[in-house]
Amino acid sequence: MSGHDTPIPMTARRSGPLSGVAEIPGDKSISHRALILGALTVGETRITGLLEGEDVLDTAKAMRAFGAEVERTGDGAWSVHGVGTGGFAEPADIIDCGNSGTGVRLIMGAMATSPITATFTGDASLRKRPMGRITDPLALFGARAYGRSGGRLPMTVVGAAAPVPVRYATPVPSAQVKSAVLLAGLNAPGQTVVIEREATRDHSERMLRGFGAELTVEDSPEGRVITLTGRPELTPQTVAVPRDPSSAAFPVCAALITEGSEITVPGVSQNPTRNGLYTTLVEMGADIGFENPREEGGEPVADLRVRFTGTLKGVEVPPERAASMIDEYPVLSVVAACAEGTTVMRGVKELRVKESDRIDAMARGLEACGVTVEETEDSMTVHGMGAGNVPGGATCASHLDHRIAMSFLVLGLAAQKPVSVDDGAPIATSFPVFEPLMAALGAPIARVNQ
Repeated sequence: MSGHDTPIPMTARRSGPLSGVAEIPGDKSISHRALILGALTVGETRITGLLEGEDVLDTAKAMRAFGAEVERTGDGAWSVHGVGTGGFAEPADIIDCGNSGTGVRLIMGAMATSPITATFTGDASLRKRPMGRITDPLALFGARAYGRSGGRLPMTVVGAAAPVPVRYATPVPSAQVKSAVLLAGLNAPGQTVVIEREATRDHSERMLRGFGAELTVEDSPEGRVITLTGRPELTPQTVAVPRDPSSAAFPVCAALITEGSEITVPGVSQNPTRNGLYTTLVEMGADIGFENPREEGGEPVADLRVRFTGTLKGVEVPPERAASMIDEYPVLSVVAACAEGTTVMRGVKELRVKESDRIDAMARGLEACGVTVEETEDSMTVHGMGAGNVPGGATCASHLDHRIAMSFLVLGLAAQKPVSVDDGAPIATSFPVFEPLMAALGAPIARVNQ
């Protein structure tokens, strides 16, 4: 089983100015989807810029287990020879998705309308995360799921032998739920419809169209209505994966709170369903330039120029923005701690069921570093201390959560005393080059006793 058996404690110390170019890896969400959709075509899909973190590599292994030929052909370059829509073979062994909630949920959707059975597991963090939000709509297609109490992994999914199309309104804003239903709908007859009250990241819709699926999106009084016509013959594609805005958040936020910093982050996705953090940072007074806007791999991208100003102000982040920045709230709370005034984040209860309870994890760690934090089930309020004024000096628990670990290491670059995390090993799941990339910018982040 993949996982992080040996903790890697890490410490970040107050930094001089960060400078240089941060070459962020490929987008994790798009990388997962490119592998899965490539496996559902007949022919060869070529992918460049694939994120080669543990989460995505686990999805590549899963696609092999379902019968696709998946091969690494170079740095970030991959070839997928697919088996066609509805062509998944039954895996011979358990599918281990490591730490990836996106991977396991999308793969469950992709196999749920084929007459095969697969058993899924993951690391200790993933086995705590709820799967009922996925298995409930998959049951409407005719799939059955058997897991641990609370709908948790390990879980066996029995695909529908005679799937039926589904009309499903998502109960929570979740791109994973939406995407799982759409992937299941590929092998169901007729039209599968997903209705979401709040728009979530739309990579699946963009990529499904790119691979030749018939898919429409309409705004209605019910919300955003996505209609997919089932059983298309998907066409192999050449996919250029843009750079991940969620990973870019860490060097960007580090530069914004570290005195004298100026960095460039090229080719970052500017998908409007993913850019809530950058909108919020600009509202706080951040100096971020969005240069050379263009399109890569069907996604809008730009080069970011980021400068420290020392004049960030607290803001109220509207709840309707949550879906476009749900993974970035941990590092936003670090920026909020280094800003003047109070930052209020509402509509964020989804953070409680991510890799960890991210509201609790960030609140406890920030408090240990001397920052005042208030929380409710659905909100988090950070009382900023101003640039350079966070005391620091704590060791924070990462809870097997890559974004928690990276967020506290970013805080350590601007705090008065070093900030440590008990385990930085999970960072490899999404940002395997985090340490050398930050070191090249001048950030003093180091493993302890390594």
